[in-house]
Amino acid sequence: MIPRIIVIAPSAAVGEIAREMAPSGFDVVVLHSDGPELAAALGEAHYMICYPDVQLKDKFYQSAPHLRLVQLLSAGYDNVDLVAARRAGVPLSNNGGANAISVAEHTLMLMLTVARRVVWQHAQVSAGRWRGNGPAPRMYELNGKTLGIVGLGTIGKKVARLARAFGMYVAYYDIARLSEDDEDALGVRFRMLGELLRDSDVVSLHVPLNPSTRHMIGAAELALLKPAAILINTSRGAVLDEAALHRTLSGGRIFGAGLDVFDQEPPSADNPLLRLDNVVLTAHFAGPTWDNNVARFRNAFDNVQRVQRGEPPLWVVPELRS
Repeated sequence: MIPRIIVIAPSAAVGEIAREMAPSGFDVVVLHSDGPELAAALGEAHYMICYPDVQLKDKFYQSAPHLRLVQLLSAGYDNVDLVAARRAGVPLSNNGGANAISVAEHTLMLMLTVARRVVWQHAQVSAGRWRGNGPAPRMYELNGKTLGIVGLGTIGKKVARLARAFGMYVAYYDIARLSEDDEDALGVRFRMLGELLRDSDVVSLHVPLNPSTRHMIGAAELALLKPAAILINTSRGAVLDEAALHRTLSGGRIFGAGLDVFDQEPPSADNPLLRLDNVVLTAHFAGPTWDNNVARFRNAFDNVQRVQRGEPPLWVVPELRS
């Protein structure tokens, strides 16, 4: 039997990238939803490549008795049913840093946009108010400032390198601490979370969402930030206590924030963060770029071939590692 790969692509154009990159020797079925066509194809499926919005529950695994690997196209997997995957005994892998460059660039973009009040500037100029028809607002440079990175994984390391190019000093907090040689090579220094929050001019969050990181930045942590501090979150919304963040921002206790993620996505129309002028909001778009579609499928198909050769898959999510 020719091994079958099912790809759930978010659009026809992305599906064409999958077809062009698919390895030979496989029956590749490209679909654009997890509806009846998927149900019909699962019985002969050996590999599944998709984003985590596909319903990967017990019924899915029961319909795919030959399944050897579920390969996600995203780094995040917090909305995947890991209990069902564990019951099925099927490895589930996330996507090994394919979007790391994009998220790192987006992070720096948010830092600059908040620090230079770009949204305010655009609104004033487009409304015919040159420089707001008044005194210049307070704005900041990144050069010479201290960036505190919470979570120094693949993305965090890329953010550190970009920040160093802007002349920033970089500190980090992570439960997995680098060796001194690795810190020297990257140009970063370890700090405990409290001192990092107190000492940093910009704090950027890059941790996965799990029970230990949910609301890890709450009222007590926000109270440690400098009055001129900027907070950036491109990880997961629930890492931050949104209510505490709103109180901090609306009270002017920090300079501003840049958020790509929210507790509820999309955020409700009455989310008070949407009405603040010292926060820049983007729609969980830090990761997806046209460029990294290729990287995502490269990683996915490489992992499929690895399993087909009888080797263990890469990037199995930590909760399912044996």
